[in-house]
Amino acid sequence: MTGFKFPELEQLERIIERFGSNARTQVIEQIQYKDHEFPIHCITLGSTQPDVPVMAFFGGVHGLEKIGSEVILSYMETISQLLDWDEEFLTRLEKSRLVFVPLVNPVGIYLGTRCNGNGVDLMRNSPVEGVGAIRLYSGQHITPRLPWYRGDVLNMEKEALALCRVVDQQLFNSPLSIALDLHSGFGIKDRLWFPYASRKTPFAFIAETLALKELFDRCYQHHIYKIEPMCQEYVISGDLWDYLFDDFIQRFSVGRLFLPLTLEMGSWLWLRKNPTHLFSRHGLFHPLLPHRQQRVFRRHFMLFDFLHRSLLYPDNWAHLDPQQKAGYTKKAQDFWYE
Repeated sequence: MTGFKFPELEQLERIIERFGSNARTQVIEQIQYKDHEFPIHCITLGSTQPDVPVMAFFGGVHGLEKIGSEVILSYMETISQLLDWDEEFLTRLEKSRLVFVPLVNPVGIYLGTRCNGNGVDLMRNSPVEGVGAIRLYSGQHITPRLPWYRGDVLNMEKEALALCRVVDQQLFNSPLSIALDLHSGFGIKDRLWFPYASRKTPFAFIAETLALKELFDRCYQHHIYKIEPMCQEYVISGDLWDYLFDDFIQRFSVGRLFLPLTLEMGSWLWLRKNPTHLFSRHGLFHPLLPHRQQRVFRRHFMLFDFLHRSLLYPDNWAHLDPQQKAGYTKKAQDFWYE
């Protein structure tokens, strides 16, 4: 069994080398495909204390949507330069931790497929069952030859389990954490989704999520994101973040806050500008022209920076008193669910 390289993995290895002793790197899983092994890396920066807030980035769950991985790698490149001179950023890292798993599905990224090497859609692979308007794209058990195949949900895929382990070990132990999972392919607008994907039910931290949204709206009045529960657009089965969030609530119902977010980069805008991209394997999910790729790399760093800073200064959104929480909960229900 031999290791195998592809451009995104080679870029990640260069970044890891650039980080040097500033980062802690672990290969959390080796994925076998044919005669090759593909590593899944987890890179952490910042404090090792368990009580600091944690911001985690995940990309490449769907290999075909590799723009998510590329955006994270670009952000890591920027951080590798900031570490040389930005004292304010270094001070932030003393009080927090950043976690990166940019290539969750390395075989899918290498092959240019949505699924992993076993034909399983990792974001349909958990035991969570969707409630309501279920469609084929919500997840299917018919055959791995069709998209959205869920696989064996009681024996989840190695890649899915690796992601879950990182969240359990790095985020669940923190009093305050945010996970950001990067995808592409739906709509012409960039969306920031929060649970649930499996049912049209408000999740436990809906009040804090609305408070964070309003803080973001005030700070960046012209931002590009539509912020909403994923179920507003469609309902799916097997969502890993629903699975992890429900597990978190069962185990840590008091005193901790875990907010899983999905950044869905709307790729239909790229198609509208150049419909011929529809005939390319990556064209539906990935900007093909270099200047568009560079624009996508740049446009989300403001969001990343805001989320990191919001974890360091949480009083205005994460530490709500009972009256504030009740008010935000009612407002959120009216805004998103009525």
